Amino acid sequence: MRTWVHFVLLLCGIAVGIGAFLPIMQDVTPTDVGIDDLRNGFPAGWALEQLGDQSVAFYKSMAMLLVISAALILLSALVGSRALGWVGIIVGVITLAAFFFRVNERFGDEFRDHASNLLSNQMGLNLVAGGLVVALFACLVPREKASATG
Repeated sequence: MRTWVHFVLLLCGIAVGIGAFLPIMQDVTPTDVGIDDLRNGFPAGWALEQLGDQSVAFYKSMAMLLVISAALILLSALVGSRALGWVGIIVGVITLAAFFFRVNERFGDEFRDHASNLLSNQMGLNLVAGGLVVALFACLVPREKASATG
C-alpha cells in the first residue's frame, strides 16, 4: 500500500476506536447496547430512553465489536494488509447497520419523527461512520506499481 494510505488507515482506526465509547444516538453509547440486542432485537415495551440505561459487560457489548473493527483497521495500517482493513470495515459497518436496523424495527415511528434531535451532536456516530467510510475509500486506492530498476 502507499505510505499515505497507511497513515489514513491509522487515523481511521483511531477514530473508530474512540467513537466506540462516545454517544451514537441521544444518550446511547455502544457500551450500553448488548450483542444480544443486535442479534435478537430490543425487548418489547421499552422506550427509546431506556436504551442508554442498560448495564452491559464490555465483552458482551456493541463497543467490543467496534473496538475489534478499529483494531483490525489499525493492524492493517501497521502491516499493510488490505484484507485486514476490509474485514475491519465489514465488521464495523455490519455492527452499525445492525444497531440502526434494530432501532428502526423497534422504535421506527419515534425514530423517524425525532431523527434530527436523536442524531444531532453525536460524536461517536460521526467518528465511527466517518472513520469507516474514509477507511473504505483508503482500501480502494490502487497499489503502488513496482518500479523497474535496471
